[in-house]
Amino acid sequence: MSVERRMFMKWAAAAPVLGAIVWQEMSRKLLGAPREAANVYARIGVRPLINARGTWTYLSGSLMLPEVRQAMDAASRQFVDLFELQAAVGKRLAALSGAESGMITSGSAGAMAAATAACIAGTDPRHIWQLPDTTGLKNEVVMLGGRIAFDSAIRLAGAKLVMANSLTELPSAINNQTAMVYTTWRDDNLQKALAITKREKVPLLLDDAAGIPPFENLRRYASMGVDLYCFSGGKGMRGPQCAGVLLGRKDLIDAALKNYNPNEGAICRAMKVGKEEIIGMLTAIETWEKVDVSALNREWNSKVQRIAKLVETVPGVTTRIYVPEEGNSYPTLQVNWDEKAFELTVAQCDAQLRAGEPRIEVLTNFNPSLVSVVEEGIGGKHEAPKDQLEIVSMTLQDGEDLIIGKRLREILSAAKAQK
Repeated sequence: MSVERRMFMKWAAAAPVLGAIVWQEMSRKLLGAPREAANVYARIGVRPLINARGTWTYLSGSLMLPEVRQAMDAASRQFVDLFELQAAVGKRLAALSGAESGMITSGSAGAMAAATAACIAGTDPRHIWQLPDTTGLKNEVVMLGGRIAFDSAIRLAGAKLVMANSLTELPSAINNQTAMVYTTWRDDNLQKALAITKREKVPLLLDDAAGIPPFENLRRYASMGVDLYCFSGGKGMRGPQCAGVLLGRKDLIDAALKNYNPNEGAICRAMKVGKEEIIGMLTAIETWEKVDVSALNREWNSKVQRIAKLVETVPGVTTRIYVPEEGNSYPTLQVNWDEKAFELTVAQCDAQLRAGEPRIEVLTNFNPSLVSVVEEGIGGKHEAPKDQLEIVSMTLQDGEDLIIGKRLREILSAAKAQK
């Protein structure tokens, strides 16, 4: 097929999308933009943004489900005893997940801290008050798979980190001072690791912060016999950004609650979740039980397909749609071009998208939230992966795919035209 025919086919594929952009712009002119006064961020000089990067915390995670917003508003209108609330929610979480119990935490990091405190101090009031001083207590946590950027949540409870980079290193890393094993592994190695930790009678915490969807993960880890596991509320769960959930053995959840808010003197008292976050998080989990994820995936996929059709009308631009195995596991669009030929780097394109109106955030190597020495601390200096521009579908609101496609096409077209 000739180059001319290929470009004709790309323009033909993009024609309906271009028509949708024209209609979107006409509607905006006729109906007007949303009132600026209604925007709580713009009134103090903060620019809201189009999030095509995914559920990153520094970009405020995800947007809460409508059911969650309604439940949190209702929860805010009455007083309640937090001890009773967490106990009742724990029973409901057990019914939903198949785990023995559960609790709502301040994100996955709060769950990691609570789990660590539970495994070190248990329910003994003297030990709870003693943390983060772990003198006389089991205080080692084995990091199965190595360190991560979030392991400060484990260290703040007084834990000493012990590395086990592989399954073969795990048995020798466990000793009579081991309080817990931590991992982010979700593949077949998780079951193999459990066989070792069960034999050694050491609890294992699985951190699967972005593990929902699919909702099946809520039950899968309980059926596997994972001692403790956690999810973030502000990622794919679309619950409160500052909430998470810890599930697992009842004795360990009971201990985690003793080391948590609202207990005065507990190490995790500072990781407060209010009645609104507790009810909001529970509502998010209950809502996901009824969601058709296949339909959602089709919707997400159609959004990145429309962007792909638009940018591929620029000669020399190619795209690929795939679903990452780790992190944001949603249909994701990779946009490729020859940076030297276009005289436009990924970083420069990213900066132009961010500086424009509206502000658009896409996924690249740029990460302003990473403490600069973390990568050196968790594995030594290494060559950064090739910078890629990717668009994550899950965080896109209706119509934003057209805005992104149009802007990205303009930037790439302008760079191409200068050659």
